[in-house]
Amino acid sequence: MMRKIVSTAIVALGMTGLVVAADVTAPEDVKVENLAISASLTGAPGNAEEGKNVFSNRKLGNCLACHANSDMADQLFHGEVGPSLDGAGTRWQPEVLRTIVVNAKEVFSDETVMPGFYSLDVGEDVRKDLIGKTILTAQQVEDLVAYLSTLK
Repeated sequence: MMRKIVSTAIVALGMTGLVVAADVTAPEDVKVENLAISASLTGAPGNAEEGKNVFSNRKLGNCLACHANSDMADQLFHGEVGPSLDGAGTRWQPEVLRTIVVNAKEVFSDETVMPGFYSLDVGEDVRKDLIGKTILTAQQVEDLVAYLSTLK
C-alpha cells in the first residue's frame, strides 16, 4: 500500500515537471536473467552526457579510479585495476552493461573488486548510515549505461 501511495505521489510530481521517472525499480526488485537486466531501471533510456559525468565524478561512479578510458584522456589518474573500457559498447550489450553496473558479481564472480552500484548486497562492515542505500540512483545507472554504450 505504501509503495502505491509513493508511486502515486511521484506520478503527481512528475506531472508538474519536478520528477522525470515515476516507475523506478527498487534495488531488491532488480531481476537478472542470463547475465542481463533487460529493462531500464527507470522505464526510460539514460542520458549519455550525464553518464559521462557519473563515470568521471570521483563522488559518484568514480569509474576512472579503476578503469582507463581513452574518451577521457583529459582526466588525470586512470586506474589499472579493472580492464580498459575502450570498446565497452562493442564488447557488451546495454543489458549486460546494466547488470555489470548494478552488481558486477552477477556477471564476473564474487571475487570481483568492482562494487555493486545499485545493489544492497554490499558485504560486511558497512557504515551504519549507508546500510540500505545504493551508491548510484537508478537514473545514474541508466545514464552510465547510455555512456558506456557509446564507447565503441
